[in-house]
Amino acid sequence: MEKTASPPLAVDPALRAHTLVLVGMMGAGKSSVGKRLAQALDLPFKDADDEIERAAGLTIPDIFALRGEAEFREGERRVIARLLDDPPHVLATGGGAFVNPDTRAQMRNRGAITIWLKADPEVLARRVGRKDNRPLLRGKDPRQALTELLAAREPAYRQADLIVESNDGPHQHTVDAILAALRARLAPQPKESQA
Repeated sequence: MEKTASPPLAVDPALRAHTLVLVGMMGAGKSSVGKRLAQALDLPFKDADDEIERAAGLTIPDIFALRGEAEFREGERRVIARLLDDPPHVLATGGGAFVNPDTRAQMRNRGAITIWLKADPEVLARRVGRKDNRPLLRGKDPRQALTELLAAREPAYRQADLIVESNDGPHQHTVDAILAALRARLAPQPKESQA
């Protein structure tokens, strides 16, 4: 007997009506969780860092080395603004993108839903410590640098529409938590009865 693929789960159209922007620290899982979230919602996935590299024709470490962080941030802002004009998708952003007030305003003004993937510095350090491609960590103790960066960025991250924990465990748990938070946020609100 031939095995047939099970039909895809029905996805609430409300969950697919907005661009979902994942924000948070490097190592929080924005790209890996974002790909799974996009698949679950049958939406395109876009990674702002990949788009920045494509636009610049350079890797992010090379942009930092050749042009500096300020020019990188300006390019990042422009690329994210362009991506926000696209039809709904899941967008993973770089760790510093949401710190920029103009970028936060663009996300809000274009109806995107922002989701902070919140992770402890110990988890972040374990995840990013395996690679040496993070310009803001080069030559530093990853845990200490991440703790300091998180302290500086947390006030901006707290302005995200949703906050979801992204600590140890399968990425699917984080995806499930995001979907639950989105359903709760987008659920129709009961009308108050008039007495």
